[in-house]
Amino acid sequence: MANEQTKTGSGRLAGKAALITGASSGIGRAAALLFAKEGANVALLDVNEEGLAIVKQEAEAFGVTCATAVTDISSEEAIEAAYKVALDKLGKLDIIYANAGINGSMAPIELMRLEDWSKTININLNGTFLTVKHAIPALKEKGGSILITSSINGNRVFSNIGFSAYSSTKAAQVAFTQMAALELANYRIRVNAICPGSIKTNIDKSTKRSPYLEEVQIPVNFPEGDQPLEKGPGSPEQVAQLALFLGSDDSHHITGTTVYIDGAESLLHG
Repeated sequence: MANEQTKTGSGRLAGKAALITGASSGIGRAAALLFAKEGANVALLDVNEEGLAIVKQEAEAFGVTCATAVTDISSEEAIEAAYKVALDKLGKLDIIYANAGINGSMAPIELMRLEDWSKTININLNGTFLTVKHAIPALKEKGGSILITSSINGNRVFSNIGFSAYSSTKAAQVAFTQMAALELANYRIRVNAICPGSIKTNIDKSTKRSPYLEEVQIPVNFPEGDQPLEKGPGSPEQVAQLALFLGSDDSHHITGTTVYIDGAESLLHG
């Protein structure tokens, strides 16, 4: 392992090192840049090599060290290799943000193909498991913070017909968060889940919509505007601010907790 290269500058995360999956865009990118701005060295993982290179350059503008690894989080071999890159470059890890995921296939249960179901499970749930599993050796000596991006879908909201695979993974992530929080408490590793509502990201690009969805839709007429607080979707930067709090020492007694960040959207949809 390389000598620790953590900066000693100012910021809420000064002296810390963070690994973030799904870091090339959306919530992952916003968290990477905010963490770097707050003084953390960062390891960025994503399948998008070009996007990673751009975010790396943006993060390094804050004067921190940045490692990148093109990583399919559903592959244990790829995750192991990515952690090696991160530790070789940063010297340690304090914060793990398991953020990567896909919407996957949006289809009636009767017509959903097993391969589409399995792809969503493999990336969203198996990927989260592998990210957390391989974080433990790096965190267990001194403790740390693990964050998992779940969703209001599968936890508070069940009205998005066709999202059975996605919602199942998001519900499972919350259960896994709570199991991991208790198991890892003896190592002073905190584990918390973030459940965003509608956020302005490009995750819809990973959505496959079945032409048969209309056959199983249940008509619902919401009051004008279905996102009460800000009359529209939240931003990746707002979620990153929550991740900053949960990753920092400001939340040192919070673990096993699910935090909803949706502007009251789920209270209306639920």
